[in-house]
Amino acid sequence: MTAVDDAGGRAARAAARLVERARSGGRSAPLDTEQITERLGLAVDRVMGEGGLWAPRLAARAIRQSGGDLPEAAHLLRAHRTALPRLGVTPPVPTGELRVVRRISSAFRNPPGGQVLGRTLDYVGRLLDLLPEDEGRARSTAPGPDDDGDGPAAGPRPHAHEHPTGTPHTHEHPPGTPHTHEHPTGTPHPGTPHPHEAPPPAADGVERTPAHVLSVFREMGVVAPPSGAGDPEPYDVTRHPVRPGAPRSAWLQTMARADTGSLLHLWYGSDWRPAGHEVPGELRHGALPVRMTHPVTGRPVTVGQVRVSEVQTFHSLPRAGELPMTLDVGYGICFGHNERKAISMAGLDLLLSHHEGAADLQHDVLLTLDGLDSTGYVQRLKLPRHVEFTSVLERARAARGDAPHTGDTA
Repeated sequence: MTAVDDAGGRAARAAARLVERARSGGRSAPLDTEQITERLGLAVDRVMGEGGLWAPRLAARAIRQSGGDLPEAAHLLRAHRTALPRLGVTPPVPTGELRVVRRISSAFRNPPGGQVLGRTLDYVGRLLDLLPEDEGRARSTAPGPDDDGDGPAAGPRPHAHEHPTGTPHTHEHPPGTPHTHEHPTGTPHPGTPHPHEAPPPAADGVERTPAHVLSVFREMGVVAPPSGAGDPEPYDVTRHPVRPGAPRSAWLQTMARADTGSLLHLWYGSDWRPAGHEVPGELRHGALPVRMTHPVTGRPVTVGQVRVSEVQTFHSLPRAGELPMTLDVGYGICFGHNERKAISMAGLDLLLSHHEGAADLQHDVLLTLDGLDSTGYVQRLKLPRHVEFTSVLERARAARGDAPHTGDTA
């Protein structure tokens, strides 16, 4: 090892120590994983979705280790996931079993099961809270005028399962405490679920597993029948590379792990997107059971649950030489509370399913949305590239030397 190499190694180690000092030093108390999962739940959900692993505490650790850099945190989580053994494959679970804490439909004012606003800021202004911290905390925990009712939400009011103080109950966003989500293998542990992992029983009369709006459209006969020969064996994007021409299950998996911002941009800026926006006919967020086949009895056993966001979107897309007679359906589902991703997924799925010849769109979905690939490319540009740059510089100098001298121009 040369002296230059040794100096470079010392510099790299010193740079890492500076990051560690910024992460654990300072005047405030260091962040623990419970604080991150409780207070920064949406960030934890995004990291788990893009990392492809449901593990709230590990995602919180990754956020803390990355200093809040969410793509880097997702990279850490996915790298950890690749080192875990695969213990089994869970059988499919119908999303009709989703225990919802939030369910809205823009297709119907009063859909079957009602509108459940849950925890959202969609109906209030985007105003930065500049109150002192103590005063702001007191205001956020004070009871409001709408904290006295139960049942489906009919307007911008808290859901019935929020505390009387207006603070969301932990079942709506579990703080990562259930050990069913923290098994070292990343697979839910077959233990007893934490009581706040899922919505409580529907004692208030609110339907917690409402039927999909799609079922209403099917009864009305306005939805296009499913195309193809059924649902084949799902494509595993973690074991096989994806290329244009891959089945629908491949692009749905790819989008579920995609960078959220890139996914939203691709859908919003797509040339295939119709002038009239897709109607997100239903958006649901809640807890979905995870099941495994019992090795002795052969029966499915519920071993845990994960929170997911699910969207079904509808639109009348014309086909060549035809008038739109039915509604096409797009679908999106992803880990955690991530509505932007689920809506963008459903919109892109609608376009990919309808425009079978959209090879460019499928190429972009399958090959450009992975945040790890794109951020890895950018990270590469920050690493030492002296030899490559020297060759570029030499080519530029050679081209300049071979060019005839034309003198100054006016």
